[in-house]
Amino acid sequence: MVSYLQVENLTKSFGDLVLFQNISFGIAEGQRVGLIAKNGAGKTTLLSILSGKEGYDSGRITFRRDLRISILEQNPVYPEELTVLEACFYHGNPVTELIKEYEACMATEGNPGIDEILARMEQEKAWDYERKAKQVLTQLKIRDFNQKIKHLSGGQLKRVALANALIVEPDLLILDEPTNHLDLDMIEWLEEYLQRTNICLLMVTHDRYFLDRVCSEIMEIDNRQIYQYKGNYSYYLEKRQERVDAMNTEITRANNLYRTELEWMRRMPQARGHKAKYREDAFYDLEKVAKQRIDNSNVQLNVKASYIGSKIFEAEHLYKSYDDLKILDDFSYIFARYEKMGIVGNNGTGKSTFIKILLGEVPLDSGTIEIGETVRFGYYSQDGLQFDEQMKVIDVVQDIAEYVELGNGKQLTASQFLQHFLFTPESQHSYVYKLSGGERRRLYLCTILMRNPNFLILDEPTNDLDIVTLNILEEYLQNYKGCVMVVSHDRYFMDKVVDHLLVFNGQGDIRDFPGNYSDYRDWKSANEQKEKEAAKPKEEKKQRVRTDEKRRMSFKEKREFEQLETEIATLEEEKRQLEEALCSGSLSVDELTEKSKRLPIITDLIDEKTMRWLELSEIES
Repeated sequence: MVSYLQVENLTKSFGDLVLFQNISFGIAEGQRVGLIAKNGAGKTTLLSILSGKEGYDSGRITFRRDLRISILEQNPVYPEELTVLEACFYHGNPVTELIKEYEACMATEGNPGIDEILARMEQEKAWDYERKAKQVLTQLKIRDFNQKIKHLSGGQLKRVALANALIVEPDLLILDEPTNHLDLDMIEWLEEYLQRTNICLLMVTHDRYFLDRVCSEIMEIDNRQIYQYKGNYSYYLEKRQERVDAMNTEITRANNLYRTELEWMRRMPQARGHKAKYREDAFYDLEKVAKQRIDNSNVQLNVKASYIGSKIFEAEHLYKSYDDLKILDDFSYIFARYEKMGIVGNNGTGKSTFIKILLGEVPLDSGTIEIGETVRFGYYSQDGLQFDEQMKVIDVVQDIAEYVELGNGKQLTASQFLQHFLFTPESQHSYVYKLSGGERRRLYLCTILMRNPNFLILDEPTNDLDIVTLNILEEYLQNYKGCVMVVSHDRYFMDKVVDHLLVFNGQGDIRDFPGNYSDYRDWKSANEQKEKEAAKPKEEKKQRVRTDEKRRMSFKEKREFEQLETEIATLEEEKRQLEEALCSGSLSVDELTEKSKRLPIITDLIDEKTMRWLELSEIES
């Protein structure tokens, strides 16, 4: 395989915090690599280093010469006055730069170098760039190509940037959380798109189904080192556990030996003065191994929820709409005790608005909601990250409570609780402004759970959380003695947590499905297949009538058939003349512009008329 990227002995730190040290890895043609690590371990920093936007302390990074790279950043930025389509031409890549070069050449008298540019345009398929951009944007549900960037939501902007990254068909595609802000249909489309292409891929994502289906290799940053696994996410889980078990065994063995050697080191210097120095050196190496942290990710967190009565809430005949957009249309529902509900649906169908209506943050048009007296909501929202930047992590949590009740008289201190969510004692005394985006999300989640709610409402809790934290949260919710309502596009998370789904189909059409997301997809696929099969007999019957009694061309179709032959020949001759003229170098700027615009029109006409000619020729034969 051809090597695309080679990283050797790379080290990166921020002050005393070392993210990774002397890590080495390579990416070759055809590889699809998923990058996994805890929040704050340096995933996004590593991608920023590879893209040239972040420096590093030491090491070497080598790309193959002339490698075409496309990058999706976590927080893309575009000039506000650009339109959506213009944004797809904004970030410099070989194709857009070539198009700009062509336009500059056309605007220059004499069109210097036009022959070479036209040849490169053909080779790079630059004529199709705008059409591809519109196709990908449409799949990502961005349909107003003239909308200004400043009017887009954060999610829409991320989707424009994703389209920008895909349409250039790079050799190496680097994606940072590509599934954030995509609905389930878009995620599945992106899965299929990446599976169909031969693009080399390096990707950070928390979506485990996406990892499983798209990536063939997993790379993990753990304890400042890189570990590589030649397989998908399921294979990685198995092999990582083997590695952790082996490491824990080694640490236990080292601890036992360490106690013996420590006794020897503590003796009077005279008692060991004649001993070999190698034993002292070996002791310090052993000490490093013995003091490594033993993996504790399997510890269960069973925080006691406050008491919840039999009456939760009852919604009756709810109506809500914004102009022509219906959110709720005569919706009624009685929430049961300990129920775990998932909410799915495309973006814009009203999922987040529905939650805010239940919480009383958005008024209803009509209808009533009755909430039980014992209900205590814990609401994790998409825009709830509001902290005092100068506070320490431990202070943020202790302001809510010093202890968390576990039941049976047991308690966790605020510090112990934070450790369950991967904040080490050292990191608990860091300031909030030093936290990564994912670490802030994790801290926000802790502040919600610290209050012991008995009804958790989680709106997109998986965005920006690392996979390790998601596993902890999933286990917590599975054992949670209260009600849960989750809006999420993370299919794996939904499968692990919820008992049933509310499916938002748009325009107030809301269906209750008894099962998790995978059950729902299987049911939906089976239904679609049944509909196709139900339509088949009618089509077959029509075809049988035609084959039994061969249809002949009508007089009008014969005339059209003959005329098409003449028109296609004329168009092909015009196309040949246009191509010769464009390559002659003797055209004026205006003539060159006119003929360049005419050529794709002629090509489309030839394709259209040829297709019709083939249809008619089948009847004739």
